[in-house]
Amino acid sequence: MSDDGRPSDRTVAVLLDQAAWGISPVLDVLHLDPLGIKARTFEPPSAADRALAEKVLDAAAWVLDELTVPGTAAWERSSAADRADWWVTRLGALNTVTVAFPGVLGALVGRLPIQDLLGFANQALVLVAVAREYGVEDRARQVDLLAAVLCRRELDARPILECSSRHEDAERDHTAGWRPFAVFGSMWRTAHTVRGLLSEIERRPRGNGPYRVLGRLPVVGALAEYLGERGALAEVASEVRDRIDAGRPAARAVR
Repeated sequence: MSDDGRPSDRTVAVLLDQAAWGISPVLDVLHLDPLGIKARTFEPPSAADRALAEKVLDAAAWVLDELTVPGTAAWERSSAADRADWWVTRLGALNTVTVAFPGVLGALVGRLPIQDLLGFANQALVLVAVAREYGVEDRARQVDLLAAVLCRRELDARPILECSSRHEDAERDHTAGWRPFAVFGSMWRTAHTVRGLLSEIERRPRGNGPYRVLGRLPVVGALAEYLGERGALAEVASEVRDRIDAGRPAARAVR
């Protein structure tokens, strides 16, 4: 703990490193094709006389390709910018439903940290995904970006992490396999990992003023929270791009 009561750089770096470690394998899972459906998007249209089961699989492949799901032909044709936008507009938007749901309780949810924890986890997931699309695969660099964009803190995580004792990746490979709802599981694990950073989590990007006010109202608060979180996700993605382009994770001003 630092003199101002905030967690130390080492604490922030280690916890964000653990979060980033858990996120990357889940993003890799979304590229998998266990049923071979995505592979069909790379094939020419099927003949009209194919069996009904084959036609159903072809239809499923067409839907996935239209949605530009990772691992499809449409995904492979997409630019880095389009792929980054997909993580915000598709995956991020879906996860935001989970973040906004407590908003149906209005101001009552403000007494609990769960919404901030889930919001932070969702933003962390999207941030790492966007960073990877722009070539940032190094975890220490991802930690620097997480700290700068979501915690308003400049870090040089590499020397900090090199001096910290961490579990071997093999001990945490349970996140790497194919599992249903892997993304939602990653959100919960990330929220659990960073729960010790509550003072930092409160610094994450949020929706603008009107959405925050409406978010305190019962029922309609969920919609307001959803729209506010969507705007915050777009803000996170935009800032990640800017920082990567600039080659530095400079801290931004606290509003």
